[in-house]
Amino acid sequence: MVNRTHVALKADDRSYFAILKKEVRAMIVSAGFSEAKVGRVDIIVAEMVSNLTKHADGGQILVKLIEEEGLQGIEIISLDSGRGMADANRMMADGVSTKNTLGGGLGAMKRLADVFQIYSQKDWGTVVLVRVFESDLPIVRRLAIAEVRTVILPKPGEEECGDGFQSIVTQDHVDLFLGDGLGHGVEAARAVEKAIEAFGECPSADPVEIIRYINTAVKRTRGLVAAVAIFSIAERKWRICGVGNIGMKINTPSKTKNYMSYNGIVGLNVPNTLTAQETEYEKGQYLVMCSDGLKSRWDTGRHPGVLRYDLSILAAALMKDFARNTDDMSVLTCKINL
Repeated sequence: MVNRTHVALKADDRSYFAILKKEVRAMIVSAGFSEAKVGRVDIIVAEMVSNLTKHADGGQILVKLIEEEGLQGIEIISLDSGRGMADANRMMADGVSTKNTLGGGLGAMKRLADVFQIYSQKDWGTVVLVRVFESDLPIVRRLAIAEVRTVILPKPGEEECGDGFQSIVTQDHVDLFLGDGLGHGVEAARAVEKAIEAFGECPSADPVEIIRYINTAVKRTRGLVAAVAIFSIAERKWRICGVGNIGMKINTPSKTKNYMSYNGIVGLNVPNTLTAQETEYEKGQYLVMCSDGLKSRWDTGRHPGVLRYDLSILAAALMKDFARNTDDMSVLTCKINL
């Protein structure tokens, strides 16, 4: 069981806390977690909520079911715009507290989680990432050729999400798709799901041909904006093509390159002339794609040192700073490990 989108849960009022904990518990119980693992997650969520209350005057918790290396898991991300921490590592030590408490919350979460990371800046806020899996992860884990992480949220108040992604990794290439169905709600979700289906079926590794294939497949939907990025492992090169307002950047330690999408709507009016933009691979390079649910001037440069962390931290930080909260919202991040 895997969720493409996160569930966003408010943690800015104590009246929500019981509902929040109940929803997370129901999610992991439905995924078949053992009672011991359910208990772990219960404690982690309780500590997250407690920290948001004490140190940040509330925030948000994002939750989704995931699968890695054949193991079912849950990803929980805590976001806040509180005072932040100048030294997050020091605050994880047991007994260290700024609120005259026992100071064991962050340390307890780290011990109970299979993956635990915390990113914080003073006067900016904090992002906490936790993953718990139904069984223990392998002691020795092979580095994946591509790390792909997303944070995708429906418009507040909507259950269906019109933003969606797909990633396909083979021995020859890494294929990425991000789409945003026009509007929001059920019909937007149907458009993007149809596009994801076509993306997976298309036999081509050319992003232009893939866009045209999707265009044909979604003609009976309301349409969408979309971007496709293909990384050739043999050529060590990205090829990228987009139609509509999907923002795309490739960042390296030395520079950032923006990619402009063509005007149009996939399924309605794709330009006759499309060309893929190409970029050579560089070590330390990463790709970011965002829908227009984020403000157009989103910038990864506001988060110093964030690339030392899991890419979900970067995606969550962008969502925290630039989400419009008036539409479906999505961030896709990818790093190639060669």
